[in-house]
Amino acid sequence: MMMMAFIACNEPQEKNEIADNLKVKPKPAIVKEFGFVLNDYEVVRDTIKSGDSFGLILGTHGVDPNQIFEIVNKVRDTFNPRKIILGKPYVILKAKDSSQTPKIFIYENDLINYTVVDLRDSVSVYTAKKPVKITKRTVAGVINSSLTEAIQEEGLSYLIAHEMSNIYQWSIDFFRLQPGDRFKIVYNEKYINDTIYAGIENIEASVFYHQEKPYYAFNFMVDSVSGARDYYDEKARPLQSFFLKAPLDFFRISSRFSPNRFHPVQKRWKAHKGTDYAAAHGTPIKSTANGVVIASSYTAGNGNYVKIKHNDTYTTQYLHMSQRLVKQGQRVKQGDIIGKVGSTGLATGPHVCYRFWKNGVQVDPFRQNLPSAEPIEDKYIETYFTAIEPLKNELGQIEFKEPI
Repeated sequence: MMMMAFIACNEPQEKNEIADNLKVKPKPAIVKEFGFVLNDYEVVRDTIKSGDSFGLILGTHGVDPNQIFEIVNKVRDTFNPRKIILGKPYVILKAKDSSQTPKIFIYENDLINYTVVDLRDSVSVYTAKKPVKITKRTVAGVINSSLTEAIQEEGLSYLIAHEMSNIYQWSIDFFRLQPGDRFKIVYNEKYINDTIYAGIENIEASVFYHQEKPYYAFNFMVDSVSGARDYYDEKARPLQSFFLKAPLDFFRISSRFSPNRFHPVQKRWKAHKGTDYAAAHGTPIKSTANGVVIASSYTAGNGNYVKIKHNDTYTTQYLHMSQRLVKQGQRVKQGDIIGKVGSTGLATGPHVCYRFWKNGVQVDPFRQNLPSAEPIEDKYIETYFTAIEPLKNELGQIEFKEPI
């Protein structure tokens, strides 16, 4: 009898296929964002486009019109659907089934803050923040033309220049910086997920050498209950003044306080008891000090104007606004936006006429010895000097750069 042997040539291949099938496939990485596990949803990312509305977006993704009406009514006190802003990102988390029903709507107010509209079960809404990491940095710079240019030369955000201008606005005229003026800064930056830059947290300490005179600034908590902070110099004196130098951030003085000026509209010589700050139409106008609005009205001469009483001694007034943003009786803080630059009333172009009263008499604010802000309370003085000592040492270790 003849015996025949058969060899299964594909046996190793079959074994490999079986082995491959038996291998445990790695699970997908868990992705968490906005407090949700995104793996559990179909994720839609988009931005608010022209013509979009909250209701239209939900409707596009399959939400019933009657349900949209109920949702809008429930969330409007926390999340006003009418105030969504063009270009802002949003995320919709949808069910992972054939219906793909929207379950969560997330509106990103800014890089850090976001609003969640939870459509599951009963509708709810809340605001939250992304995790933020604070990183300390130090920098030195030298002025060749302007502070903004010096900051940009160091590869830093323009926000630092803006913050420095706010800190030193009462002691340094940034329109009169000199080449060779220099500065050192200790500051904190914010990052989301360690990589996404989210702006400046604060400037802890700085020293600005203007015309070879050092101007120190240290950030210090002056009220542990409210968490309020302010800037003081190396001798614990406040950098802030009772009044801002001007009611605008960017301007040129087009006409000063004068006992006799030729009026450009009335075409006659008369006293000009104010200071005119020319600026683009719509530029925000700020209250120069804390106070109470005693008038927010319109007259043929003043146009739209706001008048603020700061205390029993000082009152200010802001004329020719295109828009008034405060009401009579409203309390305002220094720096609050109270209106916008316009040319209403007797005005030939966009500007704000800033008027200043001392003890009921209109005066030139540039000729007044104006009071400083509140000093540090005596009980905090020792704590202050202890707190700024390491910051002074840190500033001292930063090397200045040579001017170009």
